[in-house]
Amino acid sequence: MAFVSAKDIATKWGISQRKVATLCSENRIEGATFVANAWIIPENALKPMDARKKDNPKNNLDAKPFLKWAGGKGQLLKEISAYYPFEKDKTITKYAEPFVGGGAVLFDVLNKFSPDEVYISDINKDLIDTYIAIRDNVDGLIEELEAVEKAYLSFDKALRADSYRQKRDRFNALKHGYEPYSPFEKAALLIFLNRTCFNGLYRVNKKGDFNVPVGSYKNPQICNKENLLAVSKKLKNVKIVCGDYKESADFVDDKTFVYFDPPYRPLTPTANFTSYTEELFDDKNQLELARFVQELDNKGAKIVVSNSDPKNANKDDDFFDKAYSKQNIKRVSATRMINRNSDARGKISELLISNFNN
Repeated sequence: MAFVSAKDIATKWGISQRKVATLCSENRIEGATFVANAWIIPENALKPMDARKKDNPKNNLDAKPFLKWAGGKGQLLKEISAYYPFEKDKTITKYAEPFVGGGAVLFDVLNKFSPDEVYISDINKDLIDTYIAIRDNVDGLIEELEAVEKAYLSFDKALRADSYRQKRDRFNALKHGYEPYSPFEKAALLIFLNRTCFNGLYRVNKKGDFNVPVGSYKNPQICNKENLLAVSKKLKNVKIVCGDYKESADFVDDKTFVYFDPPYRPLTPTANFTSYTEELFDDKNQLELARFVQELDNKGAKIVVSNSDPKNANKDDDFFDKAYSKQNIKRVSATRMINRNSDARGKISELLISNFNN
């Protein structure tokens, strides 16, 4: 019988080496042997069932976004969900979301329907790596986050700030590929930073370094175990791609409902203060997206696009009315949640653009 190390098994099963050692000490891995201060394990050993999942009704909970994400669509779900075509048009059996972000619409769709095929993508590699880690390595991710949360909440304010900076530095080192890491370590760091940073922002500088300062939350929930398990379950058969939205063209056909939530066009020259990648999404990009939407429309796909309404700042600004002149444009009320100036937060209108009537 061939034996391998606990580290090898941890990589194979997508959990931490510490978790493997715990399972060995609990006699839950058949054939595991402690030799010379280390566990060796049969190469063909079976991964024990996670006791958290067995007969746990919480695992059937609806999935929710696992990150705070600027531009998240939680507040507009009622308006957007009115466009879901799955019950009205039985020929629509696929779903695509090429700017997935925090996934509020994605999880709403997956909680309510069971499309035959689902495609999500984003150009933000750190975000996509986290989706993949939750789908493929949720047990290791949860264990890592639980340990991080326990330590962080035990610290005073000064130690929390030090811990935050250390983890931010480690995250930046991993995102640039300077050091090796497990399938879930970078994802755990991203979730930690998201839950403890100022305003839950994801912002990078021109070098691509995450540079948001620590927040002042007294008791942040870093590990929502039940939701992560629910998210992992919903993502099991989802195709997850790191790439430009145009890569979705091969997936989308006349059986597909597509939701686009691109970076919003700034309402004022100073409004675009947050960069989610090193690249900006300017007016040229917005017009390229509008042309791509028309290409998918020609394929027969059903499409909804959300964006800012320029008329909030200038009633004569017809940028999107012209760009999507062949589509249906609806203005809906929304609340601006992220702005450096608290006086600038409040009710505005946003656009829902579709190629069909809801």
